[in-house]
Amino acid sequence: MSRHSIRRLLVGLCTLTAASQAATALALAVPADQHRATHSAARAVRPQTLSDLTTAMKGEGFAYASYNLYGTQADREGHPAMGKLFRATAQTELNEHLREAATLAGVVGTDAANLRQAIDGETYEHQIMYRGFADQARKDGDLEAAKLFSEIASDEGRHRDAFRTALAVVTTGHGTIPAAPKAATVPVSAGLPKVKAARTKANLDTAMHGEGLAHANYMLFAARARQTGNPALARLFEGTAGVELHEHFAEEAVLAGLVSTTKENLHKAVSGEHNEATNLYPGFAKRATAAGDTAAAGYFRDTAADESKHAAAFQEALNKLP
Repeated sequence: MSRHSIRRLLVGLCTLTAASQAATALALAVPADQHRATHSAARAVRPQTLSDLTTAMKGEGFAYASYNLYGTQADREGHPAMGKLFRATAQTELNEHLREAATLAGVVGTDAANLRQAIDGETYEHQIMYRGFADQARKDGDLEAAKLFSEIASDEGRHRDAFRTALAVVTTGHGTIPAAPKAATVPVSAGLPKVKAARTKANLDTAMHGEGLAHANYMLFAARARQTGNPALARLFEGTAGVELHEHFAEEAVLAGLVSTTKENLHKAVSGEHNEATNLYPGFAKRATAAGDTAAAGYFRDTAADESKHAAAFQEALNKLP
């Protein structure tokens, strides 16, 4: 998609389910982050644990995208060591924390199941989420955001159509997988928010979390496609993932004023990592333990310990700044 976890206009309308996401009505009733974080296979973990794993994946996907932007900003300011720290931490969030959560949640299925997930998510974002965000931004006077949300909604529709075509090819063995979209990298420099309404700011945050998770999940789906001997499908997922990250997330980050000075970015990173280490993940671990989901509980505890180390590393870097 040229827009495209965050995936929440209709949050609360329904809970995560182990049933198939095939029906269009259900696809439109469930937020896109839930579609992207699940497939139709039966779950080994309890619904609350699955919900917590989804929240974790959204946070880790957002951290990956944000920290890479913070790293670029640090380089601009002449702090290469801090840029390296941000990028290294981003890789841990994506390639360890998010992937481990995805395994526990059973995110990746067959190529056909993965395409159905993608279609459901893109349909929701195209028909409901981004259109709703655009209407709200327009009413609140944030016209630039309204325009961006509308453009991304259109992108998501094109992504959905490409995935539908790919699903037909995968299920019938006839036809050609669509060519992968090419992402244009949008630069994101330090700056103040370009929107004024609290609702628009919240919707941008939701959208960025969605794009971060979409990027991560599509890369997982791409890896699965390569394992099954379908490089064309892998390229489609990878290209769409690039659009989600380098265009949609980046464009939303510009409007949200996500990137600040390196000093301010480090402050945000310390605060976020500390919260995950002391509140978020320990709480998830406690619930998973009570539910008997021991593997998930262990994951949450281990990730909390990692986030504590991240917080300490960011604080050490912060202490070196004047």
